Amino acid sequence: MTVPRSAFEEIPVAGHKLVDTVRAVVRAGRVRRIVVRNAADRIVLDLPLTAGVVGAAFLPFWAALGGLAALSAHYTVVVERDVDAHPAS
Repeated sequence: MTVPRSAFEEIPVAGHKLVDTVRAVVRAGRVRRIVVRNAADRIVLDLPLTAGVVGAAFLPFWAALGGLAALSAHYTVVVERDVDAHPAS
């Protein structure tokens, strides 16, 4: 049994592009968790994602992101992705 490894990526985002950026990250796939931090580096949203969560399950999440985007001008989106333990040869 192998333990899944994770890679982290930080994406600075302007408030008005927050929703579009997070949607693009989710669509890219292999995302395990998304954390949104404000300019003061405080976590304002922490969303663990599981395989198969799509569609209507995201509606409250998109609404929360839209509200957050109006509150501040600068955010950092931290993306945790699964990394293959055995790279393809």
